[in-house]
Amino acid sequence: MAKKSMIAREVKRKKLSAQFKGQRDALRGKVTDESFSYDDRWQAMLDLQKLPRDSSRSRQRNRCALTGRPRGYFRRFGLARNALREVVMRGEAPGVVKASW
Repeated sequence: MAKKSMIAREVKRKKLSAQFKGQRDALRGKVTDESFSYDDRWQAMLDLQKLPRDSSRSRQRNRCALTGRPRGYFRRFGLARNALREVVMRGEAPGVVKASW
């Protein structure tokens, strides 16, 4: 189980990312748009840098929904490998079977 503070930090990052998504996308579009003047683009870049760091999507880390484990994460299930194995063995993941050959 991950530390409660790490899980809370990720929740905060997701909330901030959702809150500033529109503003961040608008500023990023303005920075890359060649039709704006150089000064306007520069000001948009400065405004983008003033936004909270944790509002950036790239600062988020995928974590297991059950344990909070950051490594061994499977996107398809939203679980880490350990939790996924337990869920599959209990038969709670439909369509997943144990490999055997």
